Amino acid sequence: MTNQPVFVLGEELQALERAEFETEAEFQELLARHPRVLDFGSLADGRPLRLVLVAREMGVPTSTDSAPAYWLDHLFVDADGVPTLVEVKRATDTRIRRAVVGQMLDYAANAARYWPAPLLRRSFEDTCAKDGRSLEEAYGELLGDQDDRPAEEFWTTVEERLAAGQMRLLFVADRIPLELRAIVEFLNRQLRQTDVYAVELTQYRGGGDLRVLVPRVHGEVATAAKSPSGHAPPTQRTTRADMDAAIASRPDPDVRRTATALLDHAASEGRLECGTAKYRSMRIYYRVSGRDVPIATLSLREDPAKDDLSFAFGSITYHLGHERAAAFAASLPTLPGLAERLEALPAKGYNGWPSVSLTTLASEPSAVEGILSAIQQLVDGEGASA
Repeated sequence: MTNQPVFVLGEELQALERAEFETEAEFQELLARHPRVLDFGSLADGRPLRLVLVAREMGVPTSTDSAPAYWLDHLFVDADGVPTLVEVKRATDTRIRRAVVGQMLDYAANAARYWPAPLLRRSFEDTCAKDGRSLEEAYGELLGDQDDRPAEEFWTTVEERLAAGQMRLLFVADRIPLELRAIVEFLNRQLRQTDVYAVELTQYRGGGDLRVLVPRVHGEVATAAKSPSGHAPPTQRTTRADMDAAIASRPDPDVRRTATALLDHAASEGRLECGTAKYRSMRIYYRVSGRDVPIATLSLREDPAKDDLSFAFGSITYHLGHERAAAFAASLPTLPGLAERLEALPAKGYNGWPSVSLTTLASEPSAVEGILSAIQQLVDGEGASA
């Protein structure tokens, strides 16, 4: 039955025979050019899902200071900011049975840690440039009715989805073996935030250039059982009142003063933006050269010992360039833990999130002043060069 032809009825009946994809590269190129074959389900507001390509062969590092160790076949994203990781295999590749699962989980775990918003945005915009598409057109397709939404805000949402595990994992093949189908359904039942699917994409060819693609999705039943809507739950934004309440619960008065001083300065001299992580967090922006640049994120976690301030060097480098990022790194105070992370930045092109714990900040009398001074130098220096 699986080798039965399909029939196209026009002026006459034409039989299309099942045809294998000649190479994996051909298979991958087809998905990159026609992601609609992977569109199933809906967005949070009920609109049809429309996946948009972020990048082919998306590099996946395994640490903040390493080059990519793996390469994901495709990364897509939808208008809700939910990323979709796709790995493609032909049925003749024996890894499609089990090995591809471990491969995908490696990608997902490391992507959640080491794909910052600026990297995601740059990858998408580089793909648009390679494909000859204007950014206006590309963002219009991606965001639809929300096309007035700032790109920076959208990619920050994608980063936060990844960090929270809110993503789709798609195994795509011309035949899905029973072993892979069983693993997909098992993972889908066990994972709360991540949806896992296997998509069998069958190709039929007829006379001339006529081709028919028939996708069949496995894993939807398990997804429906855990989340009837089939998409990530809405995120809850942290307000300043939420942050103040969390700060008030910290036992160390120096930590309380440190966190409050950082937020107050940003609220007065820059801008605060609500975080959407599971823990309390706020992003800190400052106006540099006519644009709001995300400089850092203050995070208050379930365990107060893990509270930290992390610097958004990926965003700083993206907006201001490597020289300004390097100067900012050099102007930050040399604090335990932070100094080592800053030293690692040049090797990775100043793309990372070096952090310092609030406990360390609070224990150094001049640490907050040093950080605020470094931020002011960044703002003033960029303004002077504009």
